[in-house]
Order: sequence, then C-alpha cells, then structure tokens
Amino acid sequence: MEVLLAIMVGTLYASGIYMILRRSLVKLIIGIILLGNGANLLIFLLGRIAKGSPPIIPGDSKVFLEAYSDPLPQALILTAIVISFGLQSFAIVLVKRAHKVVKTDDLDEMNATDEYS
Repeated sequence: MEVLLAIMVGTLYASGIYMILRRSLVKLIIGIILLGNGANLLIFLLGRIAKGSPPIIPGDSKVFLEAYSDPLPQALILTAIVISFGLQSFAIVLVKRAHKVVKTDDLDEMNATDEYS
C-alpha cells in the first residue's frame, strides 16, 4: 500500500510541475492543485498507515502498547486543505480578472501587452 501511495505522490508532483511550466494560466492553477494534493498525500504517507487503530490510550495505562494512527499528520492535512483551497480560489479569481482585462490566458501574450515607460 505504501509503495502505491509513493508512486501516486511522485505522479502528482511530476504532473503538477509539468502543468506549472506550461504557458497557460489555467494549467498553472491545475498544476498548483496537483502539487497541493501531492503534498497532502505525502504528509499522510509519512504519518504511517495503521488501519483500525485510533490513537486512544486506555484508562488503566499511561503509554500506547501497540501501533496506532498518529493524529498530527491528519491535522496537518486538514490545515493544508483549507490553505490550498484559499490559494486556489484566489488564483482563480485573479486569472478570471486578468483574462477579462487582457483577453488571453497565455503568459507570453500577457507580457506583450505590458507598457514600458
């Protein structure tokens, strides 16, 4: 299972970087989304997968006696999801406004519309 998730993280990172290097702003946003999802999956993978064992200490013991799921990576992923959603929504609004003004989403054509003093 871990090998499959590691391959998935690599695929998400590679496709995200590929999409970021394209000239279209829409592909840039898609690349940012893919990189964010790859980072979330990597944090989840580093937190060790322990199926069916919550991090709850029984009342009569002071330490964990067996393997457990670490709640910290899960909390980090939830925080990262909220932050990436805010970044994505801001980027979408920014690209929509830039497309409305310049009438293109190609970065080279946007640079050609800049006025130099």
